[in-house]
Amino acid sequence: MSPEERKAHLILELRGEGIDDDRLLGAIERVPRDMFVPRPFQHQAWDNVALPIDCGQTISQPSVVARMTRALEVDDRMKVLEIGTGSGYQTSILSYLCRRVYTIERHRELLMQAESRLEALRRRNVTARLGDGSKGWPEQAPFERILVTAAAIDIPPRLSSQLAVGGIMVVPIGDEPDDQRIVRVCRQEDGLDIDDLGPVKFVPLVSDRAPETLTG
Repeated sequence: MSPEERKAHLILELRGEGIDDDRLLGAIERVPRDMFVPRPFQHQAWDNVALPIDCGQTISQPSVVARMTRALEVDDRMKVLEIGTGSGYQTSILSYLCRRVYTIERHRELLMQAESRLEALRRRNVTARLGDGSKGWPEQAPFERILVTAAAIDIPPRLSSQLAVGGIMVVPIGDEPDDQRIVRVCRQEDGLDIDDLGPVKFVPLVSDRAPETLTG
């Protein structure tokens, strides 16, 4: 199949899995996943699978990207914080759905690659920086939405504190790769409402890296 045929097949597969948000599917269709996939895996770029990228990380399975993004309930007026830029694939999809994306990546090489791709795609509503994502971005808080693309042991308190009242955070939880769940955290005036959205597998959310490798 040609890349366009593979893309169409992926969109049909996502619809078959219950992803029926046309705006979200349109964003997935507009983002060229092959741009975010290393050359040895180009033939799998439009398959519904996770693939390795540099620095021991992965580009998430499209169905997981779709599930987590749908759970965020993003609209075009919102400011979104993304923890874990990775390849920039999820970042790019978010950029089509919200007002502005603030994204943090702890690996300098990945961040540089992602920024180059986002620039090539003219995604002008993304602000990225190198840093410890577990600390969030307090200077820009509060955020209407927060998406975490690495598994935390529990709901990260620094991130939930940067969530606006009425806001939503979607985060994988679990300290064992075979025992992780996606949870949706909704901040209310009197606390947090938490919903379990099912199993998932992500690399761990790592904090407290040596400070010389991070920016402010």
